Amino acid sequence: MKMFSGKLDCSQFALKFSPVLFLLAALNANAADFITGEQQLSVKEKRAGEAYYRADSKWMIYQAEVADDNPFYQIFLKNIESGAVTQVSPGTGKTTCAWVHPAQEKVLFSSTHDDKEAKAKMAAEIERRNAGEQKSYAWDYDEYYDIYETGFDGKNIRNLTNTLGYDAEASWSPDGKLIAFASNRRAYSGELTEDEQALFKANPASMIDIYIMDADGSNVKRLTQTKSYDGGPFFSPDGKRIVWRRFSDNGREAEIFTMNIDGSDQKQITRLNAMSWAPFYHPSGKYIIFATNLHGHRNFELYIVDTDGQKEPVRVTDKEGFDGLPVFTPDGHHITWTSDRTPGKKGLLFHGKWDHQKALESLSLK
Repeated sequence: MKMFSGKLDCSQFALKFSPVLFLLAALNANAADFITGEQQLSVKEKRAGEAYYRADSKWMIYQAEVADDNPFYQIFLKNIESGAVTQVSPGTGKTTCAWVHPAQEKVLFSSTHDDKEAKAKMAAEIERRNAGEQKSYAWDYDEYYDIYETGFDGKNIRNLTNTLGYDAEASWSPDGKLIAFASNRRAYSGELTEDEQALFKANPASMIDIYIMDADGSNVKRLTQTKSYDGGPFFSPDGKRIVWRRFSDNGREAEIFTMNIDGSDQKQITRLNAMSWAPFYHPSGKYIIFATNLHGHRNFELYIVDTDGQKEPVRVTDKEGFDGLPVFTPDGHHITWTSDRTPGKKGLLFHGKWDHQKALESLSLK
């Protein structure tokens, strides 16, 4: 599926006739009514996002900035029925990328709380903000990120990776036996060539690959072998494949890929030549939802595409700003995502009813 190439700046297309306009028109044709009954889930948090559900839909885990004494995300677990929220991360350092075990009462997330400089880094960030210093958004590949599991009460925390390097973006397989994650641990092991060391120094994300391991942290296996950022892995509903996004060498574009859980049959799903990332399977296994800035550098919208990448991706959201990190509820009837469609333009959680039948029809799937 060859779509188009070149840098994506929508202002360039508005000035003259172009075949790309036909493509964008086709992609936009169904950008309405996939999501109804939209509501904002986050209320008290300063910012919140990246929510995921347990298989029985009784629990939702997410990351949020809440406390004044920690400017970084911490991990929170919400009981869907009662609405009660519990912080499950230690409260020190940075955290990200949480997940709920499909059956047991335990959660997974990445944290830097064991970094001896964690509190100093928190204080420095608070001081920077108080001084009014503006800083462009950039993801932090902190080498002290490790993957931890803990109970629903935040107790009995256990380090599953305990390796220097960025270990994050983890999720359990549907049966809870495997964990897929992203890591640049190779860069800290002494095995890089001189060229790779130079590349890593210039771009810490360049050595991030997808790994898989047993749920207890054993039998770690590297699945991707590129010199660009492979990350954000999630298992398919049947547990047989993994979906992820692969960045271009220059880091300005990314595409959606899938592969078998042993790393074989790596298949490119999108070819949008934009920043397409945060893919997630619909529970039916028939299509994947993802975010892309196809319509402008800072304007991320949600799209869906069939799991084989044979159909044209279809646009789901149509609002200026950021819409990303989408996840379906386990029954496939609702969707939760992160958006800055708020007065303060801060990322918060949104939720709505999902029209699965319309999604199938828009992609010409049965």
